[in-house]
Formats: sequence, C-alpha cells, structure tokens
Amino acid sequence: MKSLTNLLAPLVLCFALAGTAVAGETVNINTADAGTIDRVLVNVGPAKAQAIVDYRKSNGAFRSAEQLALVKGIGLKTVERNRDRIVVGAPRVAPKTANAPIRKVAPQRVVRR
Repeated sequence: MKSLTNLLAPLVLCFALAGTAVAGETVNINTADAGTIDRVLVNVGPAKAQAIVDYRKSNGAFRSAEQLALVKGIGLKTVERNRDRIVVGAPRVAPKTANAPIRKVAPQRVVRR
C-alpha cells in the first residue's frame, strides 16, 4: 500500500501543477484567433470562439471584457467565469510591406531669373 502511495503522489502533483499552468493562461480577445480563444476560455467552444472573431472583424476591437456579452452565444456569466483569462489589448497593426505602392511625385518646375 505504501509503494502505491509513493507512486501516486508524484503523479497527482504533476496533474496539479499542469492544471495551474493552464488556468494561468490568458488571451487577448482583440488579437487572438478562434483556436486560441477556444482553448483558453471556459465554456467557449469553436463556434462561439469563431463568433467572437467574426464580431470583432465587423464591429472593431473590444474596449472591455463586458463587450463580449454582445456576441451571440456569449453571456455575462461566461464573461465572469473567464474574467481572469481575458485581456483587452490594442489590436495588432499590420506592418507596412515592401510591396506597398510607391506614390509618384510630379517634378517641380524650376524658374530661373
């Protein structure tokens, strides 16, 4: 019996530490993809996660966690359960690419006197 306890104790400790690591994960609802939102938030599956991303694309960035309740299928209870996991940060701005069109400037006429 004692050997069984010695075997199970490290296993239980391992699961406890793994659970703590997952619980500490956060997600920025203004930049995360549907897969990340689905993985991090509790009671939010793939369909609701995609609804969050779609809402963000059509209505702009979220200014607060409470605005998630405006997404169909997300209620205030879900927001409250996930409050410690939700981060509301500024959305990422796409960097300017090297392939951006170059604006042509008309040559200036030089007047000589």
